[in-house]
Amino acid sequence: MSEHITTVAGVAVDTRHWIGGERVASSETFTDPSPVDGSTLGEISRGTATEAAAAVAAAKAAFPGWAATPRAERARILHAIADGVEKHLEDLAIVETNDNGALLRSHRRGVMPRVAHNFRFFADWLLQLEHEDFETRGHTNHVSWDPAGPCVLITPWNAPLMLATWKVAPALAAGDTVILKPAEWSPLTASLLADIAAEAGLPAGVLNVVQGYGSEIGDALTSHPDVRRISFTGSVPTAKRIAESAAAHLTPLSLELGGKSPLLVFADADLDLAVDLAVEQYDNAGQVCLAATRFLVEESIVDEFTRRFVEKAEQLKQGDPRDEATDIGPNIHPRQLEKIDGFVQRAIAAGARAVIGGHRKDGQYYAPTLLTDVAQDSEIVQEEVFGPVLTLQTFATEDEAVRLANDTRFGLAATVATGDPERAERVTSQLVAGTVWVNCFFVRDLQAPFGGSRQSGVGREGGTWSFDFYCDLKNTVTAPKGWKNHG
Repeated sequence: MSEHITTVAGVAVDTRHWIGGERVASSETFTDPSPVDGSTLGEISRGTATEAAAAVAAAKAAFPGWAATPRAERARILHAIADGVEKHLEDLAIVETNDNGALLRSHRRGVMPRVAHNFRFFADWLLQLEHEDFETRGHTNHVSWDPAGPCVLITPWNAPLMLATWKVAPALAAGDTVILKPAEWSPLTASLLADIAAEAGLPAGVLNVVQGYGSEIGDALTSHPDVRRISFTGSVPTAKRIAESAAAHLTPLSLELGGKSPLLVFADADLDLAVDLAVEQYDNAGQVCLAATRFLVEESIVDEFTRRFVEKAEQLKQGDPRDEATDIGPNIHPRQLEKIDGFVQRAIAAGARAVIGGHRKDGQYYAPTLLTDVAQDSEIVQEEVFGPVLTLQTFATEDEAVRLANDTRFGLAATVATGDPERAERVTSQLVAGTVWVNCFFVRDLQAPFGGSRQSGVGREGGTWSFDFYCDLKNTVTAPKGWKNHG
């Protein structure tokens, strides 16, 4: 087997870049460790400005042909990619679990089917994408979505393939070409996606995958003058750096960043439902940008809420994510584990109390943690931890609940538990968030807008909003008279 092929649980993965329809190796590599047991999954080609330039050149060369491809043919190829994802679903699930530590059962039943759905949804949405013509003083206005050009898509490690295809699918559907840069801690399924796309008949250069370690290749991509769109999901500091790079060429950005979302639990809520929603925030070992990590509970029910929460949380099984019975797997990387523990230990030193957890476990596992006695202006309340760490505060009035909920620099999401529909309407109208869930959590429809407010992001994607971003919208105004007779 080639030195550039690594085998993960029996699945062969090419560790080279995918540029212009060919595998390209770099002179240097970086190590990809598994969060499950620390084993080395492969030595990954480490891209530089050279590979970045080659990928952008390939995308630029392929763009005219792909942009001119009829909508129906683009949609057919996207459906073929979805077919390939479904065909290789088990391989994708196994590789991703070993690479990022999320539950295998979740990858099999939810995440990888959603990957296929991403392609099918945007393929179908493309075919019905239209704006009704309208008139201005007898002149006809016709709005069209013109493909923008090469797009750089930079994706995170917490849901690597699902979040990558949330960007790749609409960009390809729009007629753009793509340079995908996966996170260095979870690069493997992006490589498999390149193989699947090629097998589905996607023309060479339309999708390119480049891997890197650190900021070198990312800086080269985001500052390139031939890039027409940049979409990034990740941290606020990295987003600021990307924005600075993009500013030189006024490259449009879509940024989905961090969160410090609240869960508001009112006394009139179904308490069993509220506790279920609260425990769900430990999903993916707390590595979910949308997680409601700040519990705001009405004073009159806080003791009972806490008792039930602890009872349910302590039933969660933490361990090997490949085990069907596991509820919480490892955190992604030793550096992330250090970061999580640092947040917790500083909070405890400042006076917080760990109701449960508050410590590391063997390997890359962190005990599910709930901290109380935390001040609103404390680091643990204000900053994103991105681990299985939750805080609990109380409120006395509805106004106080809203004030506490909005009192961070973020605004990605919020969850409200209440039995009063009028209260739900009042509260949700005042919350600063891109998404608000009432008596539910993580219900997502691809036709809805998605994004964050404040420092949780810039722009919205999903449904037509995705095409608005990945295209140049054009309005053609035609006069009612002036046609010559060509008969």
